Amino acid sequence: MTVILGGGISGLSAAYYAVNEARLSSVILLEASSRLGGWIRSKSSPSGAIFEQGPRTIRPFDIAGENTLNLIEDLQLNDKLISINVSHPVAANRLIYMDGALHRLPNSLKTLFKTPSLLDRPLISHIWRDLSAPRVSKEDESVYSFVQRRLGQDIADNMISPLICGIYAGDAREISVKSVAMFKSMFEAEQKHGSIVKGMLTKQLKKLSSKSQDRNNETKGDAGDKSAVESLTLAERARMEHWVLWGLQGGLEQLPRALAENIKGRGVKVQTEKRCDKLTFKSDRVELLVNGEPQECSRVISSLSAKDLAELLREQHPALSAELKAIPTVTMGIVNLEFEGNVLPLQATGFLVPPKENLPLLGVFFDSCLFPGSSTVLTIMMGGLWFEKYFGPDPPTEQLLTTAIDHTKNILQIEEEPIAHNVAVLRDCIPQHVVGHDARVKRIHDYISAHHIPLALCGSSYQGVGVIDVILSAKQAVRDVAK
Repeated sequence: MTVILGGGISGLSAAYYAVNEARLSSVILLEASSRLGGWIRSKSSPSGAIFEQGPRTIRPFDIAGENTLNLIEDLQLNDKLISINVSHPVAANRLIYMDGALHRLPNSLKTLFKTPSLLDRPLISHIWRDLSAPRVSKEDESVYSFVQRRLGQDIADNMISPLICGIYAGDAREISVKSVAMFKSMFEAEQKHGSIVKGMLTKQLKKLSSKSQDRNNETKGDAGDKSAVESLTLAERARMEHWVLWGLQGGLEQLPRALAENIKGRGVKVQTEKRCDKLTFKSDRVELLVNGEPQECSRVISSLSAKDLAELLREQHPALSAELKAIPTVTMGIVNLEFEGNVLPLQATGFLVPPKENLPLLGVFFDSCLFPGSSTVLTIMMGGLWFEKYFGPDPPTEQLLTTAIDHTKNILQIEEEPIAHNVAVLRDCIPQHVVGHDARVKRIHDYISAHHIPLALCGSSYQGVGVIDVILSAKQAVRDVAK
């Protein structure tokens, strides 16, 4: 029997992939809370607008993105999928709030020779800096350090630092350059070819033949053959139609709900309000203490946060527990606001705020630009690494709400009052993949392997914090434990 700990998106995904494995025929999922879905939570306002407390959109890119689109197809959620392609206004308008104004991020090649309002010189000069800067051989470094070295401090401060706030709610000076796919590719390009530009150009040249084939396929699709387009997989459509984001009608919580229904229908025993308090690995079994009652199984897949798993292993495996506990997390304040009609100055994804602005806001998503309705819906992210600095350890709901409304109305010049709101504090919700994280995760896996522990790990603590990352990590965890 296989026990899966945690009923968030990674635990549900692990259960989904586990029932496909012959060796894992009997699967039980234990969730400590009264609901499934973890940080993904969609609520309806009185008017029917969707408030997302967690993720709202998903990237279609790379292996992880394609894997999630395949999952959407398997769960028969195609009819609920809302895609956003490269020509959509929100793809073109990505904003940074700095020095009391909103600034557009550069979004095309023609901006290379212009000086964006966020920078003090044209982008082409930053590219030249990368081409002329010496290569520095490193195992790892922070995103900020890498970008500053290769492209300049103003890009690191004004463009990249707010981006890291949007992904990790953390500090680019601490987050590993290997933790974000885009920066990992750039870092590897420099380490191998001496510069970001040289490395990326070399990589693109190798893809020319496959891209040529893709263009041929696109031409066929654009010719009006509707049946041919409909026969494509979602991953193929995403490439052909140049998707940049997608979401689900009715909110992203449709995904964990569909997963839960699917796995229950295929024999997985899903139990809520079942907290695992201790794990003990014996030579022939695993002993669990669940709500004070002993249970046994053959193997465990943990989708718990590293911090929570560390407590379960502390007595038997203190060294492993210490490594897990050393992965830090941050707390987010989330405020959803709904305004009557359209009160936004432009259509955009939203805006992010550089830490140097010393504001409690990390950023604001323009949800109703992504998924239009009759009202304006905004999601305000606050705190993160700086949560206690701005709000203290346990702020009242009214403080978070007032802060969000005052700053958002001021920045976006909104005069109206919101007609509905939702406030949530997501404690320890985002792991911080700081410099050295890859090496730490390797030590964790090496320890598990060396001690022959029937334990596999998935979730945002290890390989990535995005939805697509944790789903792919669940698939890999099932493979690991089924060996």
